Amino acid sequence: MSTQRRSSSFGSPQQEQLLKSAEALKLTFEKANLQLLRNVTDFHSWRLDPESDDTQELDGVRDPVIVAADVAAKIYLEQNAKNRYVKSIVSDIDDAPIVTAEDNKQLLASNGQKKERLKVAKLSLAEMQKDIGVLAPLVESDYNKARETVAEASALAQQILDARLALTRIRKTHPHPRLTIALADQKLVDQVEEMQTLNDELESVNAQVQAVKEQVKRGLLDLEELRVERAEVEKAVKMVRVDEDDARLVPLYSWYTASTNLHRSMVDLQTSHAASENEVRYTYGIDPQVEGELPHRVTITLIFAPDTGKLAAVQTEGLEELGVAVGDVIEAHLQIGDAQGVIAAILGRARSRHVL
Repeated sequence: MSTQRRSSSFGSPQQEQLLKSAEALKLTFEKANLQLLRNVTDFHSWRLDPESDDTQELDGVRDPVIVAADVAAKIYLEQNAKNRYVKSIVSDIDDAPIVTAEDNKQLLASNGQKKERLKVAKLSLAEMQKDIGVLAPLVESDYNKARETVAEASALAQQILDARLALTRIRKTHPHPRLTIALADQKLVDQVEEMQTLNDELESVNAQVQAVKEQVKRGLLDLEELRVERAEVEKAVKMVRVDEDDARLVPLYSWYTASTNLHRSMVDLQTSHAASENEVRYTYGIDPQVEGELPHRVTITLIFAPDTGKLAAVQTEGLEELGVAVGDVIEAHLQIGDAQGVIAAILGRARSRHVL
């Protein structure tokens, strides 16, 4: 909510007024020409002795203009004194000014009063200088703070202008309707719920896949046992030759038929026939994994080499509808000539929906 209030007040009249005030403060500060740093250095270079009678006595560097004025004043006083002295000597005694002891006393008293006033002024000036020396660092600190504040205000004003320009470009690039915070929060909630649903579905599918894998594994074990039993039965049939009327043939045939039916039911073998001398086709049923889905049928054709009887090629039908690829499985079993293994691998991948 604070972001919305900030974005809604961006460019308000109050901000415009603050921006103008910052720019006016910067211009005023630049035009003031305070020169506080230089004045502090000049102030510390002056040393005034309050006990001295010479108003121009200094311990530090003196201004050349003041020195020139002092020299000119002293030359004038000296020249004026000489003129008056010469005039008093060469002039008639009657015309010479009469300086009495009373005049000297009055002049001495006047000079004493002036010296006292000068001494008091020097003491006041020294005290003022001391106060200025105490206040100067504070003024300098305030000056530095003011300068930093002006620089910061100028930088912020520039940032505000840049932000306005960027915001204008973004508004032109992304017209209405724009994504607000409320819509973004709602979209985030929807995505979280969707991800949770997908995770639940993924766990369910993984559980089903695991169950199918276990079922296929048990079926393969049973199939292997049936293969062994079949081999033993075929071996026994070859060893024992019986007539058509032999009574032992009926139980043996029944047992073989039951074993074959069990094998068909376990692997869901629907049809099997020999298309030619070297080609056999098997059709298997694939149970649906989703409720409402129709059962699938997969046909596996085994082609053997006529001369060697080795497995030469494997063809499949119906796997495209399931989205299952078995090219790598077929290629691997063709290299070793494993007909039974390739059928089991294809059925396992089809029933687990293993998509590559």
